Amino acid sequence: MSSSSKKKKHPAVKSRLHPRNLHRERYDFAALIKSYPDLKNFVSENKYGDDSVDFFDPRAVKALNKALLLHFYGLDYWDIPKDFLCPPIPGRADYLHYVADLLSSSNFGRIPKGAAIKGLDIGVGANCVYPIIGHQSYGWSFVGSDVDPVAVASALNIVESNKSLFEHIHIQLQEDSSQILETILHPEHPVDFTMCNPPFHASLEASQEGTLRKLSNLKNKKITKSELNFGGHGGELWTKGGEKKFILDMIQESTLFAKSCCWFTTLVSKQSHLKHFYSALDKTGVRTYKTIAMGQGNKVSRILAWTFLSKEEEQKWVKNKWKQS
Repeated sequence: MSSSSKKKKHPAVKSRLHPRNLHRERYDFAALIKSYPDLKNFVSENKYGDDSVDFFDPRAVKALNKALLLHFYGLDYWDIPKDFLCPPIPGRADYLHYVADLLSSSNFGRIPKGAAIKGLDIGVGANCVYPIIGHQSYGWSFVGSDVDPVAVASALNIVESNKSLFEHIHIQLQEDSSQILETILHPEHPVDFTMCNPPFHASLEASQEGTLRKLSNLKNKKITKSELNFGGHGGELWTKGGEKKFILDMIQESTLFAKSCCWFTTLVSKQSHLKHFYSALDKTGVRTYKTIAMGQGNKVSRILAWTFLSKEEEQKWVKNKWKQS
């Protein structure tokens, strides 16, 4: 049987992605290779006769993500150091588009755009992906913070190597690893939103076990050793207390900056953690919190968002800060 006769049927769009996501259609590898020629070294026909890359090969994943960033977001340069997290671009873009919807809910249904809108990316990583997509999609400006000096240097290099980003993204080292918002957020320099993809695991061992479990499920056989296809190490994948403690700490710290941010947001991997976060938020004086569902393929995630502003304060914020956007 020829590869064409057993070609797998695919939906026209990836319907679980946000409607504004540029990656809802299947990858056009010819166009991506034109934007990043080195990608051709990793593209071949899969068992269904479709052009694809080996998603278990970290080099292929990095090449694909680089091609996506150059092709869709107009970058001149993007790279990351070896072993650092190389995130899937479609899912990262979804987070930004849902944040845009969240801001529009405070702005009479209109998405505020332009450099006057400022976001804080907590844990920007070496890849700087959230600020890149947020600025190129909506014109927003960003502060990106991270506790890892190597990640900060890499993100700064990306920003400085792209004229479209240079004046709009500021990268800052969080020198106190016990803090999340403190030393980064300042009352005199408010931000319109925060975003974060927190470390999921509580230890290196738990992170490795999770990766092997995921690969075993994907390959339908027991995997005992792996090279992470999306990379990642240290604080990118795990932190003491895991996601639960990290987000509980973030909620507590956010009380110190209640009037310095319109919407605090973070990704939440484990649904079972939400009840703990809701309980913590109920104790802080938060005016509104909500959970926004996200989906990509078989993966389900969610965004937790909260604000300390009353409806009147929200409208004052919009009138004073977003009227030119």
